[in-house]
Amino acid sequence: MTDTHCHLDFMEPEETQAAIQASREFKAILTIGTNPVRNRNALALAEAHPHIWAAVGLHPTEAPLLSPELEADLKYLAQHPRVRAVGETGLDFYWTPETRQAQYRALDFQHQLAASLGLPLIFHVRSKESDRAEQEIAEWLLQNRPSRVVLHAFGGHPRLLDVGLELGAYFGFAGPLTYKKNAALREAARQIPLERLLLETDAPFLPPEPYRGQRNHPALVRFTLAKLAEIRGLSLEQMEQITDQNAQACFAFNR
Repeated sequence: MTDTHCHLDFMEPEETQAAIQASREFKAILTIGTNPVRNRNALALAEAHPHIWAAVGLHPTEAPLLSPELEADLKYLAQHPRVRAVGETGLDFYWTPETRQAQYRALDFQHQLAASLGLPLIFHVRSKESDRAEQEIAEWLLQNRPSRVVLHAFGGHPRLLDVGLELGAYFGFAGPLTYKKNAALREAARQIPLERLLLETDAPFLPPEPYRGQRNHPALVRFTLAKLAEIRGLSLEQMEQITDQNAQACFAFNR
């Protein structure tokens, strides 16, 4: 299995080590940086464990931190051989709608950085009472057309689904795919080409149905894998092979 999006450094040290031990047979884990400190934490974990890789970036809720010094730091870190993506970037109008302009500046910079290095760009998109962020990201994607897009923790938004399909984006599915009331998200998962499906946990967040209300960790990605296999009418082994291959194609873990 592969977990293409988690935050190992958001866990307590003992919890992180237990999560790493429980996932030691995985093909790969991508742990995501979100600010200057967490980028280095993610990279340190990737350097210490051969099945762990890192993404570095500036989360939209941290976008006001962007400065010339941070831009230079991200450019430096993104060239590390254990880094396999830029982000997560995007728009968050749930927690920080007031920083919209800063979020766009951070998004544009990270797009340019990913393009210059040939790395995937990981998108976080979240709104509160409307779908404004999803609509705006869809329009940004159509205008900028990045070469390798990962829609992290995809929520099933119809416009973002259509634009993602048009651009050949990868769609990351996490624990919410297993939630009983998410029939629309499961229907979206039926429409996406098999070669564009990715598995993730967003650990320690977004745990799957049997563990809702608890802390998530990479080993629980198996529940999302099982639900995705059920949705697509494939065996667990077939879906595991497909999503592992997709993760390798997107992030080039074994390069």
